[in-house]
Amino acid sequence: MDAEPGDLATTPDDADLRRARTIARWLDDRYIDPLIGFLLPGVGDLVGSLFGMYLVAIAARRRMPAIVIARMLLNLAIDAGLGIVPVLGDVGDAAFHANRKNVALLEQRAGGGSTWRDWAVVVGALLLVLALLGLSIYAAVRVLAWVF
Repeated sequence: MDAEPGDLATTPDDADLRRARTIARWLDDRYIDPLIGFLLPGVGDLVGSLFGMYLVAIAARRRMPAIVIARMLLNLAIDAGLGIVPVLGDVGDAAFHANRKNVALLEQRAGGGSTWRDWAVVVGALLLVLALLGLSIYAAVRVLAWVF
């Protein structure tokens, strides 16, 4: 699936994809992102997120649909969220491969379209966040009622 140097034309877009694949290969396939996160907690997540945002910037520059960009940001948020939990988060980070998923989105949605799965993932995540927010509010009200 990785492109060799001679596989792509030398247009700027192809150079972006080459760089994106290289970032994903180094951070995800060679486990640099979770390794840095394990050795330097917080720093690894920051470095990984900055490189991940470069992939999102490529998508924005290519004027990909907002829902695809939202899905890419969601992948990065999940990856960063996994990194919050020491050691266990790094293991999850090693398994999730957010950058690899975002490169796949860049390649698959190159024509500028989105799919029902893009919408399902983003809407599902939004519903989950709203459910957790509602549950948190409910729990806070119950605790306050119990205390007072």
